[in-house]
Amino acid sequence: MEDSNTLTNESVDTSDDAPDAREQRGNLWRLTIAQALSGANSIIVYATGAIVGNMLAPSPLLATLPISLFVVGMAVCILPAGAIAGRYGRRTAFLAGTGAGVLTGILSMFAMMAGWFWLFCAATFLGGAYAAVVLSFRFAAADAVAPQRKAKALSMVMAGGVVSGVIGPQLVNWTMHMWPEPLYVATFLAQAVVAAACGFILLGVRLPVPTAAEKAGGRPLAVILRQPQFIAAVTCGAVTYTLMNFIMTAAPLAMYLHGHSHESSNLGLQWHVIAMYAPSFFTGTLITRFGAGRITALGLLLTGISAVIGLWGAEVIHFWGTLIVLGIGWNFGFLGASALVMECHRPEEKTRVQSFNDFIVFTLMAVASFASGGILSAYGWNAVLAVSFTPLALAAIAMFITMCKNNPEANYDS
Repeated sequence: MEDSNTLTNESVDTSDDAPDAREQRGNLWRLTIAQALSGANSIIVYATGAIVGNMLAPSPLLATLPISLFVVGMAVCILPAGAIAGRYGRRTAFLAGTGAGVLTGILSMFAMMAGWFWLFCAATFLGGAYAAVVLSFRFAAADAVAPQRKAKALSMVMAGGVVSGVIGPQLVNWTMHMWPEPLYVATFLAQAVVAAACGFILLGVRLPVPTAAEKAGGRPLAVILRQPQFIAAVTCGAVTYTLMNFIMTAAPLAMYLHGHSHESSNLGLQWHVIAMYAPSFFTGTLITRFGAGRITALGLLLTGISAVIGLWGAEVIHFWGTLIVLGIGWNFGFLGASALVMECHRPEEKTRVQSFNDFIVFTLMAVASFASGGILSAYGWNAVLAVSFTPLALAAIAMFITMCKNNPEANYDS
């Protein structure tokens, strides 16, 4: 069943089990606000993870391990989260994720107070589980609208990340010295409180429970994965997100090693996250007008440009320029690829296919995160940037081939 438009009364489904337009608007706004609050979780981990790791780790080579485990948590937990959503509904998965987010802050706080590196690593792993659930907000929003509105609904919820870009870094700046010693204790307590507030908001989300057809799952996954458009979408989404994470993981520590202040690093991260989400106010419109493939290709191009900016120099302005352009590239590349994925499955297959797509993305991100710290420590910041061009070229080739084939708008019967 197609649900009605979230923002207007157009295309309203009048069947008995369809939520009314007001309920759909409420769902969309709750998901947008939850996106804004929950995004602070990831930002705090990225802003502090490598620095705390450098403080607590037994070896400098393990400095970025907490961030790598954050991404591992995303990869490991995305399929179980999808299974929970497919059987019990998305809201149940959302609340389980926010519970993991609360534990992330509490365990991180105790890890700092006790100086336990491995407890901090366990906390960031749970933070990854939370982040994995949060990323499914975009698909939940798209589920609640008519087909022609899906791209706009998806991008509107992601636009909530603009607020995350302000809340997260400023929360770090305001709280990192609030507790006398050690650093960031109050920050992680605030992280737990924000996650709890997000869970409270998600309690009001009213989404349809899975139907019998959705629980059955539709076609075999292998059939869906063979679609050329799906292969291109997963490749581009994975490369875009992986490189964003790869560069962003190393950037705060690289700035620290180049003698730049914590405040400069946090501000650069703030503008990076704003750049990641601010285009979402119009990305959906661009996808509708120009097609998801072209917008995805633009995202790949901008990601490459961000690496070029970083190679020009190591001043604060170069780091900030890299992070800002990288954020915009991620927005176009990831949202464009997400829209392509939604064209490759039937309604009853959505949860399984979307979860598998995110599993591939986060698994590759985990590999890149582990590599990022080692490359930065062994070869420096420029090597981190230079490595990014090879996967970008592979993704560009995949997208070019798919666009040249001029696939139909939907491949449901492929």
